[in-house]
Amino acid sequence: MTPAPSGPLAGVRVLDLATLFAGPFAAMLLGDYGADVIKVEHPHGDPLRTHGHSKDGHGLMSKQVNRNKRAITLDLSKPKGQEILVRLASESDVLIENFRPGVLEGWNLGYDVLSAANPRLVMLRMTGFGQFGPYATRPGFGTLAEAMSGFAATTGEPDRPPTLPPFGLADCIAGLAGAFGVVNALFHRDHFGKGQVIDIAIIEPILAVLGNHALVYDQLGVVQPRTGNRTPNNAPRNAYRTRDGRWVAVSTSADRIATRVLQLVGHPEVTAEPWFASGHGRAAHVELLDELVGAWVAEHDFTDVVEQFERAGAAVAPIYDIRQAMQDPQYRALDTFITIKDEDLGPIKMQNVIFRMLGTPGQVRFPGRRLGQDNDATYGGLGLDVEALRREGVI
Repeated sequence: MTPAPSGPLAGVRVLDLATLFAGPFAAMLLGDYGADVIKVEHPHGDPLRTHGHSKDGHGLMSKQVNRNKRAITLDLSKPKGQEILVRLASESDVLIENFRPGVLEGWNLGYDVLSAANPRLVMLRMTGFGQFGPYATRPGFGTLAEAMSGFAATTGEPDRPPTLPPFGLADCIAGLAGAFGVVNALFHRDHFGKGQVIDIAIIEPILAVLGNHALVYDQLGVVQPRTGNRTPNNAPRNAYRTRDGRWVAVSTSADRIATRVLQLVGHPEVTAEPWFASGHGRAAHVELLDELVGAWVAEHDFTDVVEQFERAGAAVAPIYDIRQAMQDPQYRALDTFITIKDEDLGPIKMQNVIFRMLGTPGQVRFPGRRLGQDNDATYGGLGLDVEALRREGVI
């Protein structure tokens, strides 16, 4: 038996029909805050189960992204599977899917059918390019969104190729947007009594977090170039290597922090220059500032750099890999990483819920479960013949 959900979304039931990766991430977030999430997979399983690293045949990505979800299988291409899904939807609050536009409708599972069975149903549709437009039926992944949005074009060194992230950045941003959209739709439904469809194209949320690039281009004709670890908005801002081979990141978004940094590294005279008074002025002299800060950092060991910056009230952070992040005392104080018991792998560590709610906290109750592990309990609870469904290939 899995622990009962608790948290601000307790009592909300979510059907997660989605596969790699944005939709399942949205469903995970909802489950973290108390929603009863049922992961509905094809009998062959979500590709998420074999994505990335595994241990003893168990996909580690699935253990995390499918946490707090009951696991059932259902073949939606079969009429009996479609009938069962309509029944599940009639007793649910949210349905998340990421099939190409028209696929669910071809199975007679469009929102018109599902909302007829449950007018309060909220449907989150997550696709690469949205439900309409010239690209709507193309296969869409986060990598394509990272490329099309301008993210890759602005990431990396100026003389090197555009850089794509080595993880599902656009998918996770879209998943956050999707969970936010669901909560908005549930709030509206609870006030006005009617569900609705949320259409999220993965190419859009990443654009929303890239800043005011569109506005700057519209008004000034300026296209953000690749600047490496620098920014056109202020300086010094970069990654600097210490004497003992570690790396630190320095940021001076506030003018007073920039002053403290230059005083610390022994060049207070620079702060009297007229151009030093603004971020754009400092950015225009980035080569000089990087040389001064980088030279000082290179003459000091990592621990000394961090301690002196902290004493000076200047902004610095170590550049960690995951091993170092998991040992950091601040992350430990925040319980950012937790240990939970997994029935296949024993105690496992993963990231905790994404934010703390002091009145109705979220919780990771259990990691991702085995394919179809909750078939018997779920379908038996509907009064269905589970063995017959297996023989017919419906589950």
